Amino acid sequence: MARLRRRPRDPEGRMTLSEHLREFRRRLFIAAAAVIVGAVVAGFYYSEIFDLLTDPFYEYARNNPQVDASINFAEATAALSNLISLSIFVGIIGSSPVWLYQIWAFIVPGLTRKEKRISLAFLGATIPLFLLGCGLAYAILPQSLSILYGLSPSGTSNIQQASMYFSFVTRFILVFGIGFLFPVVLVGLNAIGAMPAARLIKGWRIAVVLIFVFAAVATPTADPFTMFVFALPLTALYFGAWLVCRRLDKRKAANRPDWLDVDDTEASQL
Repeated sequence: MARLRRRPRDPEGRMTLSEHLREFRRRLFIAAAAVIVGAVVAGFYYSEIFDLLTDPFYEYARNNPQVDASINFAEATAALSNLISLSIFVGIIGSSPVWLYQIWAFIVPGLTRKEKRISLAFLGATIPLFLLGCGLAYAILPQSLSILYGLSPSGTSNIQQASMYFSFVTRFILVFGIGFLFPVVLVGLNAIGAMPAARLIKGWRIAVVLIFVFAAVATPTADPFTMFVFALPLTALYFGAWLVCRRLDKRKAANRPDWLDVDDTEASQL
């Protein structure tokens, strides 16, 4: 019987449609498996995760003993639903290095060697920035809750349904995490030549205004404290991205052939 041989990989990364589909299925399976494994592991630590995410709420309750504040489950299945949703949320966050790498690995065969290095650096910056944004959101969550709950009229209670509370908290954390990816996108656009550093610094005033508008709209709270705490780091990251783009542009200019700088009305040396 003839032995089946695996088709050798094309050095230029070219694939047939069926090979692309098989590769997509394999990467999708690995990413889904990583999320499932992360969710299962998170399920075993559900009590610790629950305490971690409810601690900002109970910190507010401890600082305001005159307020009746508690988290409740509305129905018999609410606790189970909360366990599943929180486990999936933590599984997605915890497995982000795996599924982000799978996205990168699926795109890589169609890229040049230089583009592969750029995309790998892009991936390497994405994960720490995302986690930094999530960490900042958790750090300011007690103050944001204190401001929001402080608007409750005298004599009222802050009794929260668990599903609504955790929906708010997870959304709050994800918005900060995704927002912190903004400078990585700018650097990525610069790397492909779509966003030069000169354009970034020229339009910095408009960019800062748009950042504050985005912070006001994207955050699930309406208080100015949260908006400023979100917008100020994004503004700093914007200028940090400009510095990186400026360095990349200088490197591109240093490697640019001299004949490309000749005026259109003059003859080149070629």
